[in-house]
Amino acid sequence: MRWLLNKIKDKFKLLRWGNIKAMFKEHGLALVIIIVGWEIVEDVVFPLIFAFLGKYVDPMWYAGIPASLLICLHWVMVPILWGAWMKISNKEPKEINVECCNKQHT
Repeated sequence: MRWLLNKIKDKFKLLRWGNIKAMFKEHGLALVIIIVGWEIVEDVVFPLIFAFLGKYVDPMWYAGIPASLLICLHWVMVPILWGAWMKISNKEPKEINVECCNKQHT
């Protein structure tokens, strides 16, 4: 139970105002939008997709709703989206650190 509470606490850590301001100051608006946007995708869009698939395709897809809320994909997707943004905007990439799931990822 403690593990589940820690996972939920980590999910909301990225959305704290102080953390958002620090990311904005260090890396700019693009990284803040990427991180907050990915958090919305993980916590809203993925569960809705699994609910839709569970209703219209097969009820086994309902099992994906809690899984999508507990599995952290920030360590993969934020660097990929940041790299894509750097390629699109023709800027030099900076090293970014994303703190997620009680670990430090670069």
